[in-house]
Amino acid sequence: MKRTELVYSGVPVRLDVFLTQSGENLSRSYARRLIEEGLATVNGERKKPSYLLGENDRVVIAGPGEAQPELSGLIVFEDRALIAVSKPAGLAVHPNPPGWETNPEAAMIGEPTLVSMIYAARPEMAEGLERLGLVHRLDRDTSGLMLIAKTQEAQRTLKEGFRERLMEKTYIGAVAGIPDKRTALIDAPIGRASGFKKIKVWEYGREAVTEYAVREKGRACALLSIHPMTGRTNQIRIHLAHIGHPIIGDRLYGGPEAERMLLHSFSLVFSHPATGKETRLEVPIPDDFKRVWKKFKAR
Repeated sequence: MKRTELVYSGVPVRLDVFLTQSGENLSRSYARRLIEEGLATVNGERKKPSYLLGENDRVVIAGPGEAQPELSGLIVFEDRALIAVSKPAGLAVHPNPPGWETNPEAAMIGEPTLVSMIYAARPEMAEGLERLGLVHRLDRDTSGLMLIAKTQEAQRTLKEGFRERLMEKTYIGAVAGIPDKRTALIDAPIGRASGFKKIKVWEYGREAVTEYAVREKGRACALLSIHPMTGRTNQIRIHLAHIGHPIIGDRLYGGPEAERMLLHSFSLVFSHPATGKETRLEVPIPDDFKRVWKKFKAR
């Protein structure tokens, strides 16, 4: 993304909304990140995403060197076989335009993604590694632990581990309402019925199983430890919404509006692809998650 200067004209509008409508192909969550990190300013000053722009306000969006986050800032563990990163909420894993798998430079167009960060920091990973080492993904608005393979063998082994359900995955999520049971298993198939855009619980869908346990209760919400036994797209979000307790901040599946979606990939336990040893990696709950949870807990 090039450095961009815009002069606003019109009726007052929120800064984050204006950025998404600026023609720079910015999502609402990424626009908010630019503003909060001081990479989108108004008249040379930092403002809040909710700041109302007035006539002739000058908005500056940072250029490539300023706005492209560095992979090194996300790495929580690295060895010769893999990289473990802490993905922030709002960062997409890969770009929407097709073709980046065979032409990684295409990933550098538009807002930063985890793939563009990998390519910028480790261009050699584009040679000989499928999808720059990706072995799984997280939704854009889910934060937390992700693994990236550095060798073909590690990529094959890790992908097989996810496919064969050999990975022990733990998420932390905050939901609307308080589940009746302290622990429970949700066993409900997930799929996309013909004519529907949204994936949902569907009797003809694919097997999907999620286990959860209540960690903490608020007045009208709860913090859960969540263990997906299968790995369907949006599985946790769909299953919890299905039982009447959508994730806070999950607009797609009916969660209460919040500054961010309260779903975090907390830990993975797996067999290391190079040594075979059981390995446990964790990413602590981020501050923005804690801040939003604290607000909801007290309501």
